[in-house]
Amino acid sequence: MVYKNRLGEEKSPYLLQHASNPVDWYPWGEEAFAQAKKEDKPIFLSIGYSTCHWCHVMEKESFEDEEVAELLNRDYISIKVDREERPDIDHIYMTVCQALTGQGGWPLTVMMTPEKKPFFAGTYFPKRSQRGMPGMIELLNRISDVWQNERDKLLESGEKVTAAIRAYAKADQSGDLSLVITDSAYEQVAQQFDSAYGGFGQEPKFPRPHDFLFLLRYWKQSNVSEALTMVEKTLTAMHQGGIYDHLGFGFARYSVDREWLVPHFEKMLYDNALLAYAYLETYQATKKEKYARIAEEIFTYVLRDMTSPEGGFYSAEDADSEGREGRFYVWSPVEIEQVLGEEEGQLFCEVYDVTPDGNFEDGLSILNRIHDPLHAVAAREGMSEEEIEERLQKARAQLLSAREQRIHPHKDDKILTSWNGLMIAALAKGAQVLGKPHYAESAARAVQFIDQHVRRADGRLLARFRDGEAAFPGYVDDYAFYSWGLIELYEATGNVHYLEHALQETERMMDLFNDEEYGGLFFYGHDAEQLLTRQKEIYDGALPSGNSIAGWNLVRLAKMSGNEHLHHLAKRQLSAFARNVEQGSMAYTAYLVGLQLHLGATTEIVIVGDSNLPVVKEMKRIIYSTYLPDAVILFRDGQNQDKLAQFAPFTAEQHAPAGEARVYICKNHTCQAPLATVEELELELGK
Repeated sequence: MVYKNRLGEEKSPYLLQHASNPVDWYPWGEEAFAQAKKEDKPIFLSIGYSTCHWCHVMEKESFEDEEVAELLNRDYISIKVDREERPDIDHIYMTVCQALTGQGGWPLTVMMTPEKKPFFAGTYFPKRSQRGMPGMIELLNRISDVWQNERDKLLESGEKVTAAIRAYAKADQSGDLSLVITDSAYEQVAQQFDSAYGGFGQEPKFPRPHDFLFLLRYWKQSNVSEALTMVEKTLTAMHQGGIYDHLGFGFARYSVDREWLVPHFEKMLYDNALLAYAYLETYQATKKEKYARIAEEIFTYVLRDMTSPEGGFYSAEDADSEGREGRFYVWSPVEIEQVLGEEEGQLFCEVYDVTPDGNFEDGLSILNRIHDPLHAVAAREGMSEEEIEERLQKARAQLLSAREQRIHPHKDDKILTSWNGLMIAALAKGAQVLGKPHYAESAARAVQFIDQHVRRADGRLLARFRDGEAAFPGYVDDYAFYSWGLIELYEATGNVHYLEHALQETERMMDLFNDEEYGGLFFYGHDAEQLLTRQKEIYDGALPSGNSIAGWNLVRLAKMSGNEHLHHLAKRQLSAFARNVEQGSMAYTAYLVGLQLHLGATTEIVIVGDSNLPVVKEMKRIIYSTYLPDAVILFRDGQNQDKLAQFAPFTAEQHAPAGEARVYICKNHTCQAPLATVEELELELGK
């Protein structure tokens, strides 16, 4: 029997995946809550996203099951939410889940009153109870019984949970700012470091790129070599592991084991954007070409597979294909030899750990180079490692071509403003560091797409675009991440328009999200749907928080412009969360990046001269090949000098003779004599 519920009219790929369930799903909206009040039923809220493996499992076990659907349709009003479209809803009810159970994740399952007050929360539930885990059938029957016969208990619980969440959201977390917090954070990170395989904490291991950005800055500012060692060890181990796609490039979501071997195979845009940025900064810090190459490989993947024809970036690729997790990515020796032939196939299998027994399910293998035998293979073959790598490169290209014939995982093709902002920032950084303007061109296309298609006529950013429709008033992450991308794109191109644009979006952000009482930024705007409470997120989890990136943006804009009002806003933004961060600083490493720049010694670098001059291009190359996390960089040429002076008045008196270039470097409010040659610049930066 073919079913069709209300989700069939939605744009979200996740909601559309559930459009043929026998469950009578509603999208989030007043219709659902009005119906719940009318029928006197509790709400069953299910939150997930389209590339979530366990969401697929729960759908197959429960939401496609007629027995479960009968209970839901009889006793509940059921609502489906795509967490990537509505992170405002997800943040609130995930906080509830963590408060009630001590953990969270997706799928997120919440029971609540028609007034949106939650009284029960959990994550994945099987259809029937097993291994001590309550089943969906038992759970639905039990809560329905209590709703009918002991409702006061549920209502009282809902009131208590709601009051607690609201009190938490309104708490004053402001405090004084000090770099001592960064020492504490470093010590916590160091204690969690896995010296054998890299990464932090126990499995499952997640890449948290903002940890690397913090550690690089800590190494630079405090001269602690172990901080850089932790970054290099982890980034190298991740790339060697199965979490990296050695054929098509790009990183999977996380590793289920300590060695980074077995990934959760879904690929997210935000992970790859932030990791590319981290590899680029590590390349700047170490000058090791492998980090630049990995960043370029990530860009190759994103521009090939995750970019819309109009220039926006898609959200994610699923872990599952052909009904099995990871099937698209794993290989047997026979499959490889069929493509490469016996000799090259055996070489490839040896280097990439493909064995008859396999290292994954059903005797199949995840490609990896964790225990890389390349040196031994080269010695045995009487060839250099470079010659072996050339053979492997050809083999990888052949296998990628063969893999393209397989059934691809589902691609979530919605375009999210926030995640696009992160990829814009990464590509612009790539243009700077690698000296490859086409990355900036791709970033600029994405900016143009967002400005033309993901914005209301009144200028309000929207959060999501898909299938010709832009929807949902943008959240603080949208404004903060997008502004970050614009700042990076200015530094990549010298086009003051992007700097002005970043300032405009930042001003709009402050108007829409600012907490006038305690400082900091609410997650959703005062003009959006008002939910159970307005939260301010500062935790830097898989994604950095919008508040953390907003703080960093404000510091950068303040230092680039010399504007005291922006400096005040930056200080207030960071101060708003200082007490919170002190209590567990390792969880706020993106916040600490902004704090490090705010409190540390800052360098302002202004390059003056026609951007087409060879000497100016060489000066830019030298500056961007150097790791300068404490610097802000401005460009003053004949075309932009007036606009730049409006943004940064202190640049108005900085000149260069016609046909020449000058670099003005100011530290701690003291400017040196301008540098006129490449050699002088190299000498100064070498200090």
